[in-house]
Amino acid sequence: MAWMKRTAVGLVAVALLAGTGAAVYVQRSFAALDGKLSVAGLAQAVQVQRDAADVTHVRAQTPQDAWFAMGYVHAQERTWQLEFNRRVMHGELSELFGPATLETDKLMRALDIMGVARRQYAGLPPYAKEALQAYSQGIHAFHNQRPQALPPEFLLLGAKPGGDRRAVWEPEDSVGWALMMALDLGGNWGTEFARLSVARTLDTDRLWQLMPPYPGEKPAATADLAALYRQLGVYRAAGAGSTAAVPGSAAEDVAGVAGRQAQGPLSRQISAGMLAWADELTRNAGTNEGKGSNNWVIAGTRTVSGKPLLANDPHLGLSAPAIWYFAGLQAPAGKAADGTPIAPIDAVGATLPGLPFVVLGRTDKVAWGFTNTGPDVQDLYLEQINPADPTQYRTPDGWAPFTVRNETIRVKGEADVKVPLRSTRHGPVLSDAQKSHAEVLDLGKYVLALRWSALDDDNQTVVAGFKTNQSKSVDELFAGLAHYHSPMQSVVAADDQGTIRFKAAGRAPLRDAANDIRGVAPSPGWDARYDWKGWIPYDQTPQDDGSKGWIATANQRVTAPDYPHFLTQDWALPYRYDRIAQLIEATPKHDAASMQAIHRDITSLAARRLLPYLQQAQSSHALAAAAHKQLQGFDGVMDANKPAPLIFAAWTDELARGLIVPRIGEDRFTATYGKRDYRAALEGILERNDTWWCQPATCAEQSAAALGRALDRLQAAYGADPAQWRWGAAHPALSVHRPFGNVPALARFFDVSVPSHGDGYTVNVGQYNAGEASGPFVNRHAASLRAVYDLADLEQSRFIYQTGQSGLVFSPRYRDMSTTWAATGYRGLQREPARWVHTLTLTPDTAAK
Repeated sequence: MAWMKRTAVGLVAVALLAGTGAAVYVQRSFAALDGKLSVAGLAQAVQVQRDAADVTHVRAQTPQDAWFAMGYVHAQERTWQLEFNRRVMHGELSELFGPATLETDKLMRALDIMGVARRQYAGLPPYAKEALQAYSQGIHAFHNQRPQALPPEFLLLGAKPGGDRRAVWEPEDSVGWALMMALDLGGNWGTEFARLSVARTLDTDRLWQLMPPYPGEKPAATADLAALYRQLGVYRAAGAGSTAAVPGSAAEDVAGVAGRQAQGPLSRQISAGMLAWADELTRNAGTNEGKGSNNWVIAGTRTVSGKPLLANDPHLGLSAPAIWYFAGLQAPAGKAADGTPIAPIDAVGATLPGLPFVVLGRTDKVAWGFTNTGPDVQDLYLEQINPADPTQYRTPDGWAPFTVRNETIRVKGEADVKVPLRSTRHGPVLSDAQKSHAEVLDLGKYVLALRWSALDDDNQTVVAGFKTNQSKSVDELFAGLAHYHSPMQSVVAADDQGTIRFKAAGRAPLRDAANDIRGVAPSPGWDARYDWKGWIPYDQTPQDDGSKGWIATANQRVTAPDYPHFLTQDWALPYRYDRIAQLIEATPKHDAASMQAIHRDITSLAARRLLPYLQQAQSSHALAAAAHKQLQGFDGVMDANKPAPLIFAAWTDELARGLIVPRIGEDRFTATYGKRDYRAALEGILERNDTWWCQPATCAEQSAAALGRALDRLQAAYGADPAQWRWGAAHPALSVHRPFGNVPALARFFDVSVPSHGDGYTVNVGQYNAGEASGPFVNRHAASLRAVYDLADLEQSRFIYQTGQSGLVFSPRYRDMSTTWAATGYRGLQREPARWVHTLTLTPDTAAK
């Protein structure tokens, strides 16, 4: 008995010590928010203050110290986020995660993100380089004398900030991160490749029915794409292996390698989760379908105050921590080391960890908001390989050698992988990094190379970021945005003098009049008529001065019918724009409350268009009558608390599968479905009552069968009473942590999930990926922030986003905005708040000097 008592006491003591140690670690992981910290690298003291909305305000006495302190703060709050993002763009994830992320690393190396970033950084004006250097130095200063414990991600993964080189964030990395945003928002190469793939089984007319041009327009390409690709013999032979050995492909079965790797249970779960993430990233790279944003600005003639109102909600993939960090920067005018004058900095709004300026927000005089314009700035080129010498490809002037760059990727638990990567006169050969190309193309004859504007050495997008933070009027703002390059953004702006304006800022190519493909699908790379011919001048990009009293963009076509240049045919369907226009016109005089009401709107005009076909579906399913009862009175309002939106979403998914899979095949459908929901195709098929697509049944029978399959799925998942089903249960807004979002034991701590309204076509957007095997209706892409700016009193501006300011999972500030965001609430966005909740003073470390 004495022995048992001593053992019990010992176990209790160990548990108490472990608990105490854990508590100490948790406390030590928090960012220092108050007091004083001596920091090497600062010239003068900087005040870092948090207000009641938890917005971080950096008040410095020089611009350089402001940028330095912004780097320090980002490192305080988002250390793991910076590390993960750095590894993504460097193609160094496999050092941590093994072969699961090898394909992502290959893609980043093939695009040469960091090689391009270094060249672009070298071309920046000296003051911009100095700003990025100061920001990088602030991040390094935090790590050199880290006053807090590393976040748990580093401990669980055995990682070090900056890896073995301790290069936690270099100035070029900020340029690289701007390129990664362009990759996320500025791509359509995936859409081009999808057309190439589908053209193998559909003739060109059917291809345009499956992937229609913008409503009211003809297909941009006049070429017979299906005939062209058959004539060229681009497709691999039926039954041929999908991993043909070609110079530079280095293709291998990553899943098999991951399965062979000796791992513990946690490592296996992390590896499996990262494999799924990497597969999605590489599969969906180069597509902006399913991505979108809203912004609108209302002139003083249409507002209660007589001054403009502006709203913005950029839609991005949801992550935990969020992509944004809200901060204010203030500093007086200064000079760069070369004597270049630097204007005063005075801005507050959304920053991106990795960049030292406010990306979206306001100064004391002007506010602005972005949506993605989505021009076609990526063209794929079929590069014909010389059959006599596979190191050469065909050009307008004959055969030319591929440029070959050899990369070595370090892989945890495996030998290094050496990858030869080719490029042509157009750009990188994507077929060396995307396994899907080997499943479609005969890579012994052709590869696909990418021409992408963002990779040009003269990309100075970061300069535009600095300029916006110094602007005092709409005119100054757009003058600064003349430096903006990629990705092109539809910018609305307003100032306190009453000016409103829209302009598309960024670079878009000019194409030859003889170009009969116009970049909507891969073009023969040896034919010079498909090469770009220059750029649309900045003064000729789409613009609007708001003569009708308001301007709105929601990724719809922003060009007038007589616009002289071709931008794209792949605009987003105009449902969100049409709904915003309805709501603006419905109110004679707007105020901040009516702007917020538009943000809350969950009426799906797209659902209204297809709804009659669902309501008419005559299914013999046992739950059909109960389901139709729930659909009574449903008018496309995608309410999280209702069953009808869930029934509608499941039916549209099953209808797409039932109509399209028999025509293009399961594999091709799986490869192209997901963020692309084929909604426009479904609308056309049902409205035409198209017997070719609906065969061997009628379209009405196909609709009824889709309803039956949908009810089977919903019954299995949610029970046999449709009255108890809820859209919000199937459609939570899920902000996923990387890499722990796919680890069941950790996801509930690291992920942020709240029920959500909407669908991909509502103003309050809730984009889901129906191609996901797990959680097909989960809202993964939504308003990454919402903001409303009142130019009558900019201190009354409001914002919100979906997680919290801290990226430290133990912090109460990690997810404290999530429920407010889901309810479409807001926090104040002020430059001069009434009180400070926290004040931290960063002082120069004189000893370090």
